[in-house]
Amino acid sequence: MKFIQLNLLLILTFLLSLNLSAQEKYTISGTAVDEFLQTPVEAATVYLSLKKDSTVVDYSLTDVDGRFRLELRKIEEPVFFSINDDLSGEYRIDFESFMENKDLGKVELKTVISLGEAVVTGSAPPIRIKSDTLEFNASSFKVRPDANVETLLKQLPGVEIDEDGKITVNGKEVNQILVNGKPFFDKDGKIALQNLPANIINKVQVTDTKTKKEEISGDKASGNNSSINLTIDEDKNKGVMLKAMAGYGTDERYESSLMLNYFKGDARLSILGSSNNINSVGFSMNDIFDNMSGGRNRSVYMSDNGSFGINGINFGGSGSGITRSDIGGINYSDSWADDDIEFSGSYFYTGSDTQNNNRTVQQNLLPDNTFTTESTSSSRNQSFNHNFTTNFEVKIDSTSSVWIEPGFAFNKTKSESIFDKFSVNEQGELLNESNGSTNDEQTKQSFSNSINYFKKFANKTRLNLEFANSNSRDKADAYNVSNTYFYQSGGADDIRNQYKQDRNKEDEFTFNLEYEIPVLDSANLALGVDYEIKNRTDNTYTFDYDEVFQDYLALNEILSFELSSDFTGINPYASYNIRKNKFNTSITAGVSFLSQKNQGNYLSQDYFLKQDYVLPTFSANLNYRFNRGKSIYLNYNYDANLASAQQLLPIENLSDPLNIYVGNPDLSPNKVHNIYFGFNNFNFQTRTGYNIYFGGNYNETGITNYRIIDEDFVTTSTYRNVHGNYNLWSGINGNKSFSKGRSKFRLGGGIGFNHSHNKGFVDGEEFISRSYSLSPRVNFNWDLGEVLTINPSYNLRYQFTDYENYRLDNSTNIIHTAKLTTTNYWPKNFVFGNDFSYTYNSNIADGFKKDFFLWNTSLAYNFWKDQLTFKVKVYDVLNQNTGDRRTISDTFISDVQNDVLKRYVMFSLGFKLDKFGGGKNERRRGSRLMIWD
Repeated sequence: MKFIQLNLLLILTFLLSLNLSAQEKYTISGTAVDEFLQTPVEAATVYLSLKKDSTVVDYSLTDVDGRFRLELRKIEEPVFFSINDDLSGEYRIDFESFMENKDLGKVELKTVISLGEAVVTGSAPPIRIKSDTLEFNASSFKVRPDANVETLLKQLPGVEIDEDGKITVNGKEVNQILVNGKPFFDKDGKIALQNLPANIINKVQVTDTKTKKEEISGDKASGNNSSINLTIDEDKNKGVMLKAMAGYGTDERYESSLMLNYFKGDARLSILGSSNNINSVGFSMNDIFDNMSGGRNRSVYMSDNGSFGINGINFGGSGSGITRSDIGGINYSDSWADDDIEFSGSYFYTGSDTQNNNRTVQQNLLPDNTFTTESTSSSRNQSFNHNFTTNFEVKIDSTSSVWIEPGFAFNKTKSESIFDKFSVNEQGELLNESNGSTNDEQTKQSFSNSINYFKKFANKTRLNLEFANSNSRDKADAYNVSNTYFYQSGGADDIRNQYKQDRNKEDEFTFNLEYEIPVLDSANLALGVDYEIKNRTDNTYTFDYDEVFQDYLALNEILSFELSSDFTGINPYASYNIRKNKFNTSITAGVSFLSQKNQGNYLSQDYFLKQDYVLPTFSANLNYRFNRGKSIYLNYNYDANLASAQQLLPIENLSDPLNIYVGNPDLSPNKVHNIYFGFNNFNFQTRTGYNIYFGGNYNETGITNYRIIDEDFVTTSTYRNVHGNYNLWSGINGNKSFSKGRSKFRLGGGIGFNHSHNKGFVDGEEFISRSYSLSPRVNFNWDLGEVLTINPSYNLRYQFTDYENYRLDNSTNIIHTAKLTTTNYWPKNFVFGNDFSYTYNSNIADGFKKDFFLWNTSLAYNFWKDQLTFKVKVYDVLNQNTGDRRTISDTFISDVQNDVLKRYVMFSLGFKLDKFGGGKNERRRGSRLMIWD
């Protein structure tokens, strides 16, 4: 608590000092118009700079009527004021000082500003808007010399990065980050954000994310996501960056990481490696908490319970426990033949070893009673992955291009577990119990490829061809020694000592042909066809242990079966598209001819089921941009999918003696209506923005489990169609950035709402569950120059579920999470950081911890020209971390406890080297943004 009190005192002290130091402000205002058209110029960049070194003091954008207004404190030295627009030109005026209000009235933008024989262009504007691209001049935003790209992004107006690392720009989520137009290991860009230094970045370009077809054809984006492209400064696009770190701590905890980047023009080579046993992928390279689970590690997605991933692959074993990971990777990209051929490729090796102890208490909900299952287990999961990804883009000529993206992955997992569980009724009577051990080994090989060809013709028609394939082979061998005892019916117990083989194969091929015909100047009609072939085989063979021969020889036919499915789909469609400057819409309708043959063999009996359907397809989306910062997006989609062979064929799956599954051949396809609405609004003049969203899906026909529970509480599940299930979600988020003197502030918050209505079946009776959740949040960030950063935040999740035709009428759960992070950069060469969080779970079961504090702290010292960093960090200072959590679903309430990292101390030494253009990289003086007030 002393820690919280100290930081609260710091906040109050600095807020008081800000109020005491408030100074008189002056404004500069006017209206920008085009010199020739005499019309207002919207979204032109307005900025005031110091004349001595072109330092940007403050900036804004003109509004829809061309008006501008900057409010600043007095400046007693020469400055110049500029307005810049790519189409209308530039305006500039010099002042000997800024110590009074200045109303410039109507100012005309011209292509250049001539003073005598000299042509003055001024410094580069902080923000430019080029067609559909929002471009930030990175050198205009002041960050610490050792800051990474993520730190730079946080300084940009309209950019928000939440605690999970999700990035939004003006309310739109970023789903792609590129470096010089190419992926940096992966398109999610998380490694680039944490490892590339901010001072090599020239421009940060934000655009709407396009599909490959839209990208090649030059069409506007049809989705509602954003992409960020980081361009590297031309004079720094030749050099080497090296970061290396090694550390060792208490409880035999260790960590190490290495990243090497080489840039030369269009060529980029990156090598990385990491090894640790602290539940981290190991590439945050954060000067405060690098690689510390729960301590600002956002280079990849991960959680404190051990679940993490990289390059889109989760390799954290079971996702719980303590994980040791080893990673290596290489990425190369380049352009050849005058940029007509572009290449990017990467290889990853990821290995993990996770050990965990689990305890679960699950309350199972029935129409007239409940029963409780308690289980404990001890497990170890090992995973080894090799992943190759490449892509080629070849410009055949000015009218045609081809894009190819092959990839290969090899995965091997080993897992072993010892378990013990039992179930009791409401009176505490024992229903069943089981114990045993399992040992599994699985290998999977997969190959995927996509080829896209695009061609423009002289008559403005266009042809697009796409081919994709996905092929996988999965082999699993498992040993199961288990004992299951039933206490109610007096039936035979289930005793097993078995070896099981699973052999799975899947091949999928898709083809798309589309021909576009111009109808009007901004509209076209596209006629196309999708063709899909899919073949899947799932074979399971189980062998019982033979005591005489001491081997698994006897085929157990009850636990063995063969399944296969052959699917063919043809979808001819027509799409009408309108593409205007502010308005973009598309309506697509067609008919799907679906055919599926399902075959199986069980207990020497053959099963066959053929399904043929003719179903409609329909989708529509609309995107309207009111102005540069305000837009609306609407999307609707109707989707239908056939049930799988396992769900359709009446073959019993008895692999789990307490949970038996059998298919239902009378299932209809799953039919879903999806809708999404979003409104984004960001005001660059006030640096204030908000976004509102609403979405939902409605299951016209859904597929759900139909469960029957016998007197031993063994569950036999089949599948049934249900109608009318739906899920709705909505929310609003807002953010505000402002400055006072040396301090910068960012305030953000929002609230999300979710509601689901689900019908299902338990013990042969229909039930209904209605779930509601409300999730408000608020966060505040305060940067006091280069001295101190304070970031408090609070999140609440309230969940209420109402049940109909259940013994339990309702359930409620509330989770509070409060966090405070501070980073102190004083005295010089020292960096002191603290992350403090408190979590409270209101309704967790007895025997599980309801709340806990998690405090991580780190102290770093930079020396030897800032190339070496010695660091000591402490994870879970209070030793209170817990892996307890609660899950509420339609049919059960589960409380789970897993192993988590506890307190340890880590000592590490890091080395970094940045060499560009033959010298050490430094940001040029005068290319920074300083906010005055």
